[in-house]
Amino acid sequence: MLDRELLIFGCGNSLLGDDGFGPAVIEYLTTNFELPSTVSAMDVGTGIRGILFDLMLIEEKPRKVIVIDAVDFPDRAAGEVFEIPVEGVPAKKVSDFSMHQFPTVNMLKELKDHAQLDVQIFVVQIESIPDEVRPGLSEAVRGAVPRVCELLMGEIEKTIPEK
Repeated sequence: MLDRELLIFGCGNSLLGDDGFGPAVIEYLTTNFELPSTVSAMDVGTGIRGILFDLMLIEEKPRKVIVIDAVDFPDRAAGEVFEIPVEGVPAKKVSDFSMHQFPTVNMLKELKDHAQLDVQIFVVQIESIPDEVRPGLSEAVRGAVPRVCELLMGEIEKTIPEK
């Protein structure tokens, strides 16, 4: 699946409330939209680091990687969707970025800078993440899922125009 032109990775733990946003987006996207054969959308759960490591090692790289995740920024409203540039992931937000920030962000920077890969990170502001197992997104974050899928379809169209 890493041999596609565009890779979309949904990150997060579906057992921890709003942290399951990335996997929910991938499920909705693959259920409700027909993706071109050159696009792969994957629920990577909390295992994106291994996949990024594999991407660093393969010779034929995709044109673009999009990461979908959940964050907790105090100045954002629950359900708000926004893009974080790879260079702009704030170091003080280590515990907020569910990709377990530093090794993963370093690999994304490496792929962007040295492999010339186009990397985008789209996130949603969580309402909350429970301290114990509690599957299911909050209403605000659940409402963001279709909006992000529409955004992703626009990114797919820009990256892989119809031939």
